Amino acid sequence: MVISRALSIRLLLALALSFSCLSFADDLKDIAQQASQGQQSNAMDRINNHINANPNDVQALFMRGVMLAEQGKKEEAIKAFADITQRFPALPEPYNNLAVLYADQGQFDKAKQALESAIKTHPSYATAHENLGDIYSKMASEAYGKALQLDTGNARAQNKLLLIKDLLSASGKTGLAVSAKPAHITTTTLPATPDSAYANKVTAQAAEPAKQENAASNDQLSVVNAVNKWANAWSSKNVDAYLDAYGASFKTPDGESRKAWEATRRERINKPGKIEVSVSNINVHLDDTTHARASFKQSYHSANLSQKTSKTLVFVLTNGKWLIEQEKANH
Repeated sequence: MVISRALSIRLLLALALSFSCLSFADDLKDIAQQASQGQQSNAMDRINNHINANPNDVQALFMRGVMLAEQGKKEEAIKAFADITQRFPALPEPYNNLAVLYADQGQFDKAKQALESAIKTHPSYATAHENLGDIYSKMASEAYGKALQLDTGNARAQNKLLLIKDLLSASGKTGLAVSAKPAHITTTTLPATPDSAYANKVTAQAAEPAKQENAASNDQLSVVNAVNKWANAWSSKNVDAYLDAYGASFKTPDGESRKAWEATRRERINKPGKIEVSVSNINVHLDDTTHARASFKQSYHSANLSQKTSKTLVFVLTNGKWLIEQEKANH
């Protein structure tokens, strides 16, 4: 990727919306298509309306950040992606996009920090490793340039600067991750030169690790969406959808029967009065391919009660859906 103060960023809005638990997929797909056809203003109005109605829809939030960046509203895009990193710290892609936007502004230290956060979240995120290498290359280029300003006869610094420039020019354009799953960025080739000890350096991603990484990221996002769907059903008093979020193996509190527990929950949720339930800082840990834990902050408000708690939902993958197997408060 070429990183400069006049960086050209090419964005794609083909968001991955294949998650079975994302009920808004068709709406977001239509908005993305509208934006890709040049109707950015109408698409932005629609995505903002969608987010107002569904504030925890991470794919919609991610799409809005991409759209802002494409429209040249870089500061707003940075704010949008920074907010996603706060609310969904388990996703590496927002950090990657922050790095691209920071690099566009020449803020390479911030770009480096964002990529390091992405790697800390997902050590196998190959895109972040490659982008971090490019950031280091750009920083090295500036350092060698400064050395030449101080000593114009420094042949070693001159050769190293030429190599770095060759490396960056061969990389192509920088792109944002366009959905909350690992994005592919072009490989990097450094041609051999008479003054170089390097020859045909190519960075490539192994197919199988990348496939596993995509699957893990998709699973994490599906769990995040399952948490949000559960909270939205509770908040809107959609009791059937709320209870459907719990699997057959759900461990009821105090060992009561499932039938008795459901009757109690139905009665409490259906009581007169408004309920507001929101979740934030969702952190998903995959125990294996069919079990996951989502920890988050929960805010609950009703006419008689207002409280904030830390909670963990244990999920099990059943027939393609992540269902709640256990619900517990964190102390």
